[in-house]
Amino acid sequence: MDYELNTHNKEEFPPAHTAEHLLNQTMMRMFGCERSRNAHIERKKSKISYILDHKPDRNEEKEIERRMNELIAEDLPVTFEYVDRDHVPDNVQLDRLPDDASETLRIVRIGDYDACPCIGKHVRSTAQIGKFVLLGTNWDEMKHSFRVRFKIVAE
Repeated sequence: MDYELNTHNKEEFPPAHTAEHLLNQTMMRMFGCERSRNAHIERKKSKISYILDHKPDRNEEKEIERRMNELIAEDLPVTFEYVDRDHVPDNVQLDRLPDDASETLRIVRIGDYDACPCIGKHVRSTAQIGKFVLLGTNWDEMKHSFRVRFKIVAE
């Protein structure tokens, strides 16, 4: 069956884009924050920011990288489900959808770990991502914004 979805304005690098989904869920679980609203995901280097209640320390930063690579190694399946707006699963938030989002939504699931609406390109399983390397972080005390810089390295 063909579904009519919004047109997509960007050609993602699927391994890094799939890692973005994992990182969003990892940050939500570790820090109780929302999914990022400020992400620049690219082939060579990606940047993504989160609003947190505190500046993560070095141990927390190492734990982010450790958990990400553990999830990648688990070889979780990446699957898609098409739903209309009236039948969105309870664990899926729609607050980041554009105003003109289509009535039919594509929900991207990564195992039982994450689910969110997305029309971008993804790998078929997390083992295809490669290695997640945390390049560095920045903390903006005024905004409580934690910026993560990372890259994906082929294994």
